Amino acid sequence: MSPPGDRGALALVLHSHMPYVEGFGTWPFGEEWLWEAVATVYLPLLEVLEGAPVTVGLTPVLCDQLEAMRADAGERFLAYLREVKPLVHAEAAAGLDEDGEPAAAAELRRAAADYERAEQAFERRGGDLLGAFAGLSGVELMASSATHAVLPLLATDSGLRLQLGVGVASHERRLGGWEGAFWLPECAYEPGLEGDLAEAGVRALCVDQTAAFGRGSHEHLEPIATAAGPVAVPIDWDTVDLVWGSAGYPAGAAYRDSFRRTRHDLAAWSVGGKPYRPADALAQAEDHARDFVDRVIARLDAHRAERGRPGLLCCALDSELLGHFWYEGPTWLAAVLREAGGRGLELVTLRAGLERVDAVERPLASSSWGVGGDLSTWDSPATAEVVFGARRAELRVATAATARARPEALERAARELLAAQSSDWPFLISRGTAGPYPRERALAHIAGVDAALGPLPDSGAVPEPSLRSLAPQLDLGSLIAP
Repeated sequence: MSPPGDRGALALVLHSHMPYVEGFGTWPFGEEWLWEAVATVYLPLLEVLEGAPVTVGLTPVLCDQLEAMRADAGERFLAYLREVKPLVHAEAAAGLDEDGEPAAAAELRRAAADYERAEQAFERRGGDLLGAFAGLSGVELMASSATHAVLPLLATDSGLRLQLGVGVASHERRLGGWEGAFWLPECAYEPGLEGDLAEAGVRALCVDQTAAFGRGSHEHLEPIATAAGPVAVPIDWDTVDLVWGSAGYPAGAAYRDSFRRTRHDLAAWSVGGKPYRPADALAQAEDHARDFVDRVIARLDAHRAERGRPGLLCCALDSELLGHFWYEGPTWLAAVLREAGGRGLELVTLRAGLERVDAVERPLASSSWGVGGDLSTWDSPATAEVVFGARRAELRVATAATARARPEALERAARELLAAQSSDWPFLISRGTAGPYPRERALAHIAGVDAALGPLPDSGAVPEPSLRSLAPQLDLGSLIAP
């Protein structure tokens, strides 16, 4: 029994993920995406999250790339911070001065210091971001599938086991113990998937049941027990939209406008159209943090009044929203953590939340957090070439595994397959935001499967089993399991 008046708790879930871009192109599409995320998102979040009861997902393919930054990739990142960013900021500021916009030019010169601080923070941590995340106190780290594949779109049981097995093994090897929290890529769920997740050790996952329950329903604050064992935690879009919606907090007039750019693709203006003023934006972030806490408390209290029991409100956000798209996001998050503590709003990790709020039994519907709540964002006529190409590649790898193909060839083919299965390629194609890059990347990895499993050019040739930083300790056991 919960104490009288116990409203329940808020579970903040930060899903951290980047496409597999390390070593694959630079500007405008390629590994500079990763460098920007490290500088503007991950390093600042590490400062905010210490001691916070927050759940942080780190996808294995992101961890692959962060691990590579301990070596050559880290040197390229530092060169980006030391050589590219200062030059770009200086040239853009000079251009704004010439255009008669000295206030915007001054903002760019100020913002250049963000990358100096990122360089210092990266070096202070010895380039070991994985170790830094693993060492955070109070934080629960969440596993995911190997390359963020949309699991219901996979073609074979062995392909699904490969994604799950490689993902869980990667998490356990790099980040220590695992309590079973799992980020379902794109929240893409279909009935029956929980059985496969249970076999992989999953105990808790986030789902989007907005279409099934309706916006604002109290059902979104009630964890759902599945017959297979894992508990599904609905995300609450009424709360998520406060941050992520088109009229959410980042649309505030004082915030830095991430869409209006200089000729050098930098941000110098506020959403309201004036030169950006950091002090105004940070004050607005504090106001929005208080508003967020107020609304979460009201949501939990309404659930308690209606259902007579505490609720678990799950607000899941892409980490990359905080600091990259929404420049003031880390400030807002830090203020939310402070405000919650002072206002009687309990913050919990997913595991702790499930220990204090009982799960209910009810059906789960097929769903995702994509447009329309279905899989059309990743599976449509526009994406058919890469989606069906990946499925054909998966069938070929599964067949080769059964036929006991050469280990080196099968290992390389499996890595190419994992890269091709990423949800990022069809997503970017659907959004039309990255030119030909995602289609070219997906098709290249699909062709890589064929090349690895095709006839060798001569009897002495041996396929290179590795693929840059991807899944460096790949275990093929799941492919050949009965």
